Formats: sequence, structure tokens, C-alpha cells
Amino acid sequence: MKHKRRLSHGEFKVMQAIMKLVDLVRPYVPGRAETFGIARGMTVVDYGCGPGRYTAEFARLSGAEGKVYAVDLLEIALRETEKRLKKRGVNNVALMLAKGYDSGVPDGVADIVCAVDMFHHVEEAPFLKEAYRIAKRDGTMLISGGHQSRSSIKKSVADSGLWELTEENKTTIKFKKLIT
Repeated sequence: MKHKRRLSHGEFKVMQAIMKLVDLVRPYVPGRAETFGIARGMTVVDYGCGPGRYTAEFARLSGAEGKVYAVDLLEIALRETEKRLKKRGVNNVALMLAKGYDSGVPDGVADIVCAVDMFHHVEEAPFLKEAYRIAKRDGTMLISGGHQSRSSIKKSVADSGLWELTEENKTTIKFKKLIT
């Protein structure tokens, strides 16, 4: 299955440079990630991790008892994430190179699947099925990002029949896995 639009190596580097500049001017990742509901011992999937801006923070929040799967389609993204993690001494993260919508994450392990600023890059139905597969029976999915309307995100998720809206705030929409 193809994605809506896969970033090129050059586009990824430009995106990464912009993110670094944003983080220098207004660092918000730690405070924002703390609102996602990640607790010690949780298994978190950072789906579409990009250069790992959130991955290290998810690892800190889940603690040594937790685990984070950093998933991306681009090898460069995983290399950049790995560099960031090494700098911070983080060791509870597994880097996963996705093959299409197959994340490589085992079935039913995620307490929370985080899709931060990436939902607009995917075909919704296959992504939502994969997130459903990797989420625990009582797992949640969090979508954050302003590149498409909230109403279209909520409609796509509702239409999947796999997830139920549980919480919404200024920056995120959270869904609970439906048991089918």
C-alpha cells in the first residue's frame, strides 16, 4: 500500500532543520508530550517518528520499565532518531523501519499509539488498521497535528469502525480501541 506522499531525503533534511529552529526559539515538545497520558511502564509507539523529537521524551515518560517503538518509513529518520537517543543516553527504544503500513511492531503491545504531525501523510484506513493491530485490548491512539481539519480526522477514524473518540483538547485527539 502506498502512502499519500513520502518525503524525499532532501525534504526530510529541510523539515529537520525547521524543527531544530522551532525547538531553539520555542521548545514545546516536553511540555506537550506530558499531556499525552504516557505513564511509567507503558509501551508507546511513536508512529512516523521523523527525527525523533518526541521519541526521547516518550522514553523518559515511560521510564526504564517502559518501552518505545520508533517507527518510520525513512532510514534517515531512524538514523537521526538513533543519534538523538544516543546523545541523551536513552536505551528503552526499538527503531522500526516500516514496510508500507507494516510497522514491524508486535501485535497488541502498545498502550498508546502516537501519531504526531503525520496523519496527513498516510492513507487513513490502512494506518488505522495497523494502529489497531499493534494496540493492546485497552489501548489508545493519539493524533496530533494541524495539517488537516479535526473534523476530517474524526470522520476518518469513526468511519474505520475500529476506534472511538474519548478525549479532545487544543492540541490532540485521543481514541480508544473498540473490541470487535
